[in-house]
Order: sequence, then structure tokens, then C-alpha cells
Amino acid sequence: MESLPDAIVQYILSYMINARDVAACNCVSKRWKESLPFIRSLYFPRNSFDNYWRSDSPDKVVWKMISSIVRLEELVVYSPFTSAGLASWLTLTGQSLKHLELRMDNLADYNSCTESPSKLDCIGAARNLETLKLWGVLMTQSPKWDAFKKLRNLEIVGAKVEDPALSAALQACPNLTNLLLLGCEGARSVSIDLPNLEHCKLDFYGLGNCSLSLSSPKIESFEVQGCSWIRAPQTECLRKLSVANNAGRVYMVDFGKLAALEFLSIRGVQWCWDAVSKMLQLGSEVKHLYMKVEFTGDLETLHPFPEVDFVDFFNSHPKLQKFDIHGAMFAALCQKNSLKNVESGFVIPCLEEVVITVRSPLNAEQKLTTLESLLKYGKNLKSMVIRILQMRSSHSSADDFFDEIYRFKCTNQPLVRIE
Repeated sequence: MESLPDAIVQYILSYMINARDVAACNCVSKRWKESLPFIRSLYFPRNSFDNYWRSDSPDKVVWKMISSIVRLEELVVYSPFTSAGLASWLTLTGQSLKHLELRMDNLADYNSCTESPSKLDCIGAARNLETLKLWGVLMTQSPKWDAFKKLRNLEIVGAKVEDPALSAALQACPNLTNLLLLGCEGARSVSIDLPNLEHCKLDFYGLGNCSLSLSSPKIESFEVQGCSWIRAPQTECLRKLSVANNAGRVYMVDFGKLAALEFLSIRGVQWCWDAVSKMLQLGSEVKHLYMKVEFTGDLETLHPFPEVDFVDFFNSHPKLQKFDIHGAMFAALCQKNSLKNVESGFVIPCLEEVVITVRSPLNAEQKLTTLESLLKYGKNLKSMVIRILQMRSSHSSADDFFDEIYRFKCTNQPLVRIE
């Protein structure tokens, strides 16, 4: 290293990001110490100040390290900090900082709401951010942010929110292309109006009764969990769509045209049948369909799926290549009359892979007939996986059914396998 030019040493050391490594290099030599101001990224792990004994506070140590850097572009802090400390750091780096990631750790600290400025407020000083990632956020008051004109990527993981505060935060980020909100608790009615948004993943924690409105004409990938009412009228560019509700019911879905949709996933314990049938109708062009909805029904009573005509279903989804189907929908395709309309010349043209999860031995004969029909009419079928999951019967019929499935698998090896 001693024989290398200063510029090369600076370039090599600029790739160090861990704060402990940076501090250690300060002690190696004067030449190394003089090169460290040219690093671009700093990362403070969770344990950065474990067993720390010196007089300076952790906030002060971080400030000293940041102040020695000419142009810091990325700052990641997982170690504990105060709002005053954060404010002092961003005063130094606000103009150059492009990427900021913070473990806020104030989910249970309602006193942080009364801090002035709060940790969230302090982030507003970093006006040139392109990426902002926050962990453990209490967002019950609207953050005092001016517009982040350059912010393209916002990620919040683990948050307690109030609707007005979340709305204000999103309005301050008008040019987002990527939005991720995971484990957000407290949201009731969320409206997102982001004209440049392309990728959106939302996970609302709680009773599953949130309502959502999304207005983003460029959206390409959209995943949402925990909403009962969903409206997204501008979906011409949407290629991947996943709608789930693990805690509540899905009553209404209102999407625009889904002509570009290639992947559709619908999951949950209970969906209104109108919502299920509308999703299937809108997703007529999908190539990969994943269905794991256990029951239908508009109110408290859980109902099985109504009968689904086998021929109509596959004629309505001519581009389907992979079909991942769980208990209720498979049972709906296996009803007594589901295969009564098979005409000569009927084929399933594009289907290559089927994954079927079976949880009941009921209607065993119809289920085997449906499996045989998938092989018969799926001319391009390359793989059929049958998953026997939590068979809900102690009766001998369960053993008989499994024996039939096993014989079916042996007859059609290697196309069919059991998991």
C-alpha cells in the first residue's frame, strides 16, 4: 500500500463503509487518515456502541466521523440515536446525502411525538435524498417535510401510523418510483396519488379492514395485503398484481384494464365471490395465476366456492402457463357438472405447469377426473405437482384417496409428482 499513489489509496479506502473499520484505519498511519475523508458511505451497525466507555456520547462520535468526510452520500444508522444527534448529522450532510437508512426504534415511545423537532422532522434537512429507508417508525403526526423532489425510493418497515400523517409523508415525495410499506399498523383509509410510481408493495397490519385508493398510471408491480376495499383505476401498465388479506375479508376490488398483466395472485381466508370472479375476469391475459382463497361469503358465514366450469375457465385464460391452485378453487373445478361442456377439439394451449394443493378427500372421483382432464387437454403440460396438505379426515376415505393419487402419479411419471 505504501508504494501506491495517494489517489489509488483514497479510491481503495473509499469502499469501506463500516464505521468501526473506518475508525480503525484512522490509527494505521497519517496517510490512511488523510485518505478517509474521501469515503462516500458510512454504516453504523446495531452494536456499534456496545461496551462503549468514552466521555463523548454516541451521537457526538457519529457527528465527529461525519464531519471529517468531504462528501458523504450514504448514511446507514442501526445504532440508537436521538433526534438532536440526527439533526446535527444532517445539518452537515444534507446537501450531499443521497441514501439514508435509519433504525428509528420509536414504535413504543409516544414521548417522541412531543419532541421538537422529532426524528421524522429532522429528515427533512436531507433535501437531495434519492432513497429513504426507515425501520420502526411512529408516524402519528405529520412530518414537517418540504418536498423531496429527488426521492425515488421510500421504504418503511414496521410502523404505527395515522392516516393524515401517512398521507402528508407521501405527498412530500411526489416523484417516487418505488414505495414499500411493510407491517404498517393503524391505517384505515389510505389514498396514494403518485404519478411516477412503478413498484408498490403495501402490508397493512391489523384487522384487515383498510380501504385503499391508488392513482398511479405507470404502476407495473403492485402487491397489497390487509385491505377490504381496493380501487386502482389506472392499471394499463400493470404486469404483476398480488392481493391478499390474511386477517379480514376482501369485499371490493376495482381495477382498470389489466391488458398487460402477466402474474396474478389472490390470497386470503374469505373473499366476496364478486371480488374473486371480477379478478378472474380482469386477469384473462395472465400467464401465471396463484389462487389461495379458502372461502367466499359476504358476511360472517363462510361459504365454499360455487361451481366453476372447467372449459369456460381455461377458455377465458388462454395464455395461462402456470396455475398454482389451492383447495377451494380446485374443489370448485371438480364439481359434478364442471366437465359437462367439453367439446371436441378443446385444448388448454399454453399450460405448462400446475401446482395443486389438496386438503380434503371429498368428491375424490371428481378430483381424479379433473386431474386426468388437465393431463388430457393440457397438450404442453410439463409438470404437475400435487401437494397433500393437512388432510382433514381421519376416515379411511382419506387413505383410499391418497392411494388413488399415488396410482395416478405412478401411471403418469415423470410428469406428475407428489409433495
